[in-house]
Amino acid sequence: MRIGAHVDSDDPLTGARERGADAVQFFLADPQGWKAPTEHPHAAELREAAASGEFELYVHAPYVLNLASTNNRIRIPSRKLVAQHAEAAAAIGAKGLIVHGGHVTAADDIQVGFDNWRKAFEGAAKTGGYPLPILIENTAGGDHACARRFDNLARLWDAIGDFGPGLCLDTCHAFCGGEELGAAVDRLRGITGRVDLVHANGSRDGFDSGRDRHANLADSPDLAAEQVVEVIRAAGCTAVVETPNADGGQATDIAYLRERLAS
Repeated sequence: MRIGAHVDSDDPLTGARERGADAVQFFLADPQGWKAPTEHPHAAELREAAASGEFELYVHAPYVLNLASTNNRIRIPSRKLVAQHAEAAAAIGAKGLIVHGGHVTAADDIQVGFDNWRKAFEGAAKTGGYPLPILIENTAGGDHACARRFDNLARLWDAIGDFGPGLCLDTCHAFCGGEELGAAVDRLRGITGRVDLVHANGSRDGFDSGRDRHANLADSPDLAAEQVVEVIRAAGCTAVVETPNADGGQATDIAYLRERLAS
């Protein structure tokens, strides 16, 4: 199992090496913006690192997009942005594009959100489908979220599962979203048949708080570091820390996970 980190996009490979990571995740454009990604300045190096097996690469889609939205001004640009990021991520050899599950408003029927997700995949299928796996990430908050509660995630998979999406399990999001981590991997495999990537994060907040504030594993008061280890062990897949990096925090988290997973 590889252990990696989410790093700054300017020079991802240097950031990964500094942390002792062998997987790396980053953005290809402003995570709070709607601009399409341009060719990465280190594209050739990234492709080589992926092709040689030195690193696994993952790209995180911008936070602003929402494929479930009932607002045309958000949903339609979101579909375009996912397609653009999928193309750019595939071009550098990434193994997947991580996309948050999205949400509808309190005035909406959440089933419309699931239907909108399906329409995004149907639209992509008309031109051959996405060029790499879309890894849908569970989210921490919102009473009208498509992927906070695993029961809603099951409804989402009913809508899109036949298109072969992947799953990214975030430990902080699941914990703060009110899902017990001890059974999370088994439950999700029962729903989706897979867990493709783990976001191995501690939490600054408590169980079912609905808050999304990541913490280093040693600074997570209620979400025990050993619970994160057990999720990775059960999933048996690559894990990426998205924890703070002050004073080398990500390197410390990676070293801890490696040590515990090896024991």
